[in-house]
Amino acid sequence: MASIARALRPLARSATASSRKVRPSFAKSAPQIRCLSATAPRRDIDISEIPPTPISHLSETENLMADSVSKFAQEVILPKAREMDEAEAMDPAVVEQLFEQGLMGIEIPEEYGGSGMNFTSAIIAIEELARIDPSVSVMCDVHNTLCNTAILKWGSEKQKKELLPRLATNTVASFCLSEPVSGSDAFAMATKAVKTENGYKINGGKMWITNSMESDVFIVFANLDPSKKYKGITAFIVEKGTPGFSIAKKEKKLGIKASSTCVINFDDVEIPKENLLGKEFEGYKYAIGLLNEGRIGIAAQMTGLALGAFENAARYAYNDRKQFGKLIGEFQGMQHQMAQAWVEIQAARALVYNASRKKEAGQDFVRDAAMAKLYASQVAGKVSSQAVEWMGGMGFVREGLAEKFFRDSKIGAIYEGTSNIQLQTIAKDLQKQYTN
Repeated sequence: MASIARALRPLARSATASSRKVRPSFAKSAPQIRCLSATAPRRDIDISEIPPTPISHLSETENLMADSVSKFAQEVILPKAREMDEAEAMDPAVVEQLFEQGLMGIEIPEEYGGSGMNFTSAIIAIEELARIDPSVSVMCDVHNTLCNTAILKWGSEKQKKELLPRLATNTVASFCLSEPVSGSDAFAMATKAVKTENGYKINGGKMWITNSMESDVFIVFANLDPSKKYKGITAFIVEKGTPGFSIAKKEKKLGIKASSTCVINFDDVEIPKENLLGKEFEGYKYAIGLLNEGRIGIAAQMTGLALGAFENAARYAYNDRKQFGKLIGEFQGMQHQMAQAWVEIQAARALVYNASRKKEAGQDFVRDAAMAKLYASQVAGKVSSQAVEWMGGMGFVREGLAEKFFRDSKIGAIYEGTSNIQLQTIAKDLQKQYTN
């Protein structure tokens, strides 16, 4: 299969070139928008003259991305999805092909070997992969929206030149923030770093780290000055194989079982000063910005999962399963349930794509990302549960994908900010907006 990224690059370059021709006349007088985003506001596009379009409208490049990733997922991932779930391991050939297709460096510029596409293209890829296997989707998501973005935004020129070509072509990365007592309260972390003559020494442990079995590069957050509390948190780049670094335990999980989730230990892990990511004591800002963007990716994973569960069950209900001499999809009770599910899926997708477009436009999207993740995870859980019921016994057995989608859906309400954290984010923003 030809590389998806290679096929789409000319279109992406053409779109970028045409957008640069338009310069806003009001740019100097426009109010500056401050948002906790790892992406700088766009100043090269004047959208005031562009006719409004549906939120779900995709560019030619984005449409081709959706079609290409869908085909790739159907042909390459689907035949292995059940086997990988049962083995609780990602097939190395799938990982290799994700790189070959350019899906692990979607936003990395071409000069570093990446695909050079926009954030929404990454969201589209994540959603399409999740329609077949949410485990593969989350590998792509974390690698692109958290790890690649961290290096692109805060990496030194040396780090970009050394790491980005690897991350785009053959090296998986992990984002190491959570700890046993530092999940929702991410900044209560106990992992510490101290300065040494040649760099830094890290001690502590991380938990629930996605991609850790496959990764060779780890973005690690540690407190360089506990007296500053969360403001002492600093980000570092740690390579697998560094003395003192170890993967202690691989978790056995309810869902997304092919995605590796591990405990990582740091025992006097010494890294050179060149492995500092960005600036000292700025790690908490980096983590907030990255997680706000990453939530859009998780929301896309959940909408993709909901679509996959719905489509799998709908085909069975409309074509195969009969009761009382009729296909069950012909009963009004079933039709109404399926119609309601479809409405909720599309509402969740609208939230996801709206948050993605606002991020690309440099607007404040924090509330939008929280709403998208909250609602998409709720819809994924509800629809995947209904899909099992619609399929009856065939939905309950491990022959097909229905029960797998149901199990995989639960994680959406937990990682990258639980549903309660999303509600709190939304509530705080509303309070700020409506307080006199």
